[in-house]
Formats: sequence, C-alpha cells, structure tokens
Amino acid sequence: MIKATAGGGGRGIRVAENEQEFLILASQSSAEAKAAFGNGDLYLEKFISNARHIEVQILGDGENFIHCFERECSIQRRRQKVWEEAPCCILSSEIRESLCQSAVALAKTVKYRGAGTVEYLYDEKSKSFYFIEMNTRIQVEHPITECITGVDLLVEMINIASGAKLSKSQCELEIHGHAIEVRINAEDPSNNFMPFPGVVDDLKIAGGLGVRFDHFLYQSYQIPPFYDSLLGKLIVYAENRQKAILRLKRAVSELSFGNIKTTTPLFLALVDDPEINSGTFHTNWLEPWLDSNTEKLAK
Repeated sequence: MIKATAGGGGRGIRVAENEQEFLILASQSSAEAKAAFGNGDLYLEKFISNARHIEVQILGDGENFIHCFERECSIQRRRQKVWEEAPCCILSSEIRESLCQSAVALAKTVKYRGAGTVEYLYDEKSKSFYFIEMNTRIQVEHPITECITGVDLLVEMINIASGAKLSKSQCELEIHGHAIEVRINAEDPSNNFMPFPGVVDDLKIAGGLGVRFDHFLYQSYQIPPFYDSLLGKLIVYAENRQKAILRLKRAVSELSFGNIKTTTPLFLALVDDPEINSGTFHTNWLEPWLDSNTEKLAK
C-alpha cells in the first residue's frame, strides 16, 4: 500500500499488486498528496485485504497515560468512515487488552499530552494488528467512546491543556453497553453520493432515550456547495449491540431535512443487513454492497 506521509481522509492512498502498478500509482499518489497537503512524500506498508479498521482512544498528561478502549471503524466508502461503533464486537478480551496496551505504550514513549487516537488494521484470520498512524487530536467519532466509558473526552483534553493531570485512572474505566455513530451527509446515495446543497426547509431531529444528534442546523439553513457535506453525527447508545442497531433504525427514520437528499437511506438499509447485524464486515465490505443494493438507496 502506497500512502502519503502528510495524508489524511483517504487521500494519496493506492494499492499496487506488482512493480509495474507501483511505478504508475506512486506518481499518482504523490501528485494527489502534493495538491491536497503541499507534500508529495510517500511511504509503503503491507497491504492486508479485508482487514478491520480499529482505533484506540488514549489520554495522557505527560506523566500518566490511559486508554478508553477501542472503536470499530471498518464500514467505509472510499476510505472515509461512515459508520463507527464501540466496542468492536469481534475482539476477544485478550486481543483487546493487547491492542489497547500497545496504544498506551506508544503514548508513554512520546510522553503524550492530550487526547489522541491510535489507529490499527486488524487481520481477523491471523488475529494480528498493525499500526497505521496516530491522530493527535479529537476524532469525529469520539462520542461513542464517551457513551461506553462515561469519560468526557473534550473536558479531559481541555483540562490537560490547562496543566491539569488526568482525572481518571485505568482501573476506573470499564466498557458499559454499546454505541454506534453514523455520519449524515448532504449527499444523494441514489446518484453516486453526489453532494446535495440547498435549503433545509423541514428540519426534524431524532431524540429520545439513548439518542444524540450533534449538528449545527436550523430551519431554513442554506447548505453551501463549497465544504464537506457532513450535516451531523447521529449517535445511539444501548445496553448491547443489537439493541443499539434497533435504536439506530428508529432514530434514522425520525430524521428529516425536507427536500435535501441525505445518506439516511443508506443507514436504513444497513441496519437490516444480516452481515451488519452479525458483525461480519471489513474495510472493503461496503462498496461491493453498494453496487448490489442500489435499489435500496433510491428510497
């Protein structure tokens, strides 16, 4: 796999199967990275087909370091996360402990201060995990970690930046329940996810027990065509994964943005999919599914 050293958001990534492909794709990757980030430098890593994308939330104050367990981020389109959940439903307790301690060890090595996310690829067949990168910031999907741990990550991050020590120790943290976040974008899933700017003329927000919608919208809000199409993050929490999926189905069905096309039909279809419900997916799962389920996205 060819990756950009200054990359992010899936840009600058190519997979080469042989030397000839590598020579062509490396120049493409470098040019894309140069245009997006001002830096065309590349690096190579082992390509793992059908891997899981699992990340570990860590906190450090320069002296003390903890993890807040992991997030599953394997449901992706064009290497962009669209559905995240916590915890990962297929990890054994032994693998989870090893993975999380690996992230803590990295934080200790650099005497990390703040909130950070250590990202890994997990090979389910060999039960091996591989370091991808560390994001030295808060992540879009941080609310699901807050749901299962009760830790306010933003408060911890701000307090650490103000010179405070961690307010939690590792022994105080446990996983409680299951949380899922989906990204609601102003895109038309029936038209190859084309951006759909316009006016939000009938705004209805999902609510109720275990439902949270982080957004910036209001009635008659004008969605501009110039920026990221993300409208909001729908987060649900329940005592187990199956109940969280059912709660997600109800919450997505309650959302309304008037005449604006959004990705809600995608999630209404995914919540009923057997492989989603059984947890048998990976980073390459969604795009073939989209090709086979176009009629479900036209609703």
